[in-house]
Amino acid sequence: MSGTLRINEIFHSIQGESTYAGSPCVFVRLTGCHLRCAYCDTEYAFKEGTTQPIDDVVSQVLAYNCNLIEITGGEPLLQPRVFDLMRTLCDAGKTVLVETSGACDIDGNGECDPRVIRIMDLKTPGSGESARNDLANIARLRPSDEVKFVICDRADYEWARSMIRAHALDQKVNAILMSAVFEQRAGLEILGHKGLPMRDLAQWILADGLPVRMQTQLHKFIWEPQTRGV
Repeated sequence: MSGTLRINEIFHSIQGESTYAGSPCVFVRLTGCHLRCAYCDTEYAFKEGTTQPIDDVVSQVLAYNCNLIEITGGEPLLQPRVFDLMRTLCDAGKTVLVETSGACDIDGNGECDPRVIRIMDLKTPGSGESARNDLANIARLRPSDEVKFVICDRADYEWARSMIRAHALDQKVNAILMSAVFEQRAGLEILGHKGLPMRDLAQWILADGLPVRMQTQLHKFIWEPQTRGV
């Protein structure tokens, strides 16, 4: 296949989030992101990476002999050829997830293969980037997709609760994911953020009976939180 992608890293690990949490997974992290969320834990992916032929990326991924693949970033949908990569991996019989913000067209102007499972992160006010959400994406969601909210504080929780109810998200997607923000120190391009106790988020969810799945970043409990390639 012709074409290249700017790749930050490719690695085999345990899926830490989504309904696939706990499953072995190959991650393809693309370089570049147009957002600067305060709590971003992959600032190194903003600029670091190498340009690789898509065929080489596919060969590296398939060498792991793993059935679950996640395309992530950065923001992977900023590189249009990523849709070719995802389609090729689907054709190879893999389950393909893409982790994307709500700030890009998740359909890719019709280029996103219907077999791809989109995990769309709707940015809360606490991220500093909620104004960048493309709310037209809500109508683009498919029953196999998942919607994710990273909750920084009570105000974020109430914002997410309102979004879930206003758009009946529980009727549109396979799962609504909520996670308490993990502490993140300031970087060169991000502000950093204090953590939210998981117990607080759990109590809020239970009090409201929200139709969500609370999640953690499992990989940060297996390895040191700033470890790359896991």
